[in-house]
Amino acid sequence: MTDILYKVYRFYVDGFRSMTVGRVLWTVILIKLVVIFLVLKLFFFPDVLKQKAADGDRAGYVARELIER
Repeated sequence: MTDILYKVYRFYVDGFRSMTVGRVLWTVILIKLVVIFLVLKLFFFPDVLKQKAADGDRAGYVARELIER
């Protein structure tokens, strides 16, 4: 079993080492993911619970909202 896993691991490692254009594409993909998850989250998705929950009572705020709606 470990021999098969080692062969699969070596297959992928050798494939990534021999990439030329693929490295640039993976770099672009990683940069896009960073932009999507970090930048957009910071500016467009504020922490509503932090703003609306009084004195850190997040559980109480969520419970009240669920009951009232």
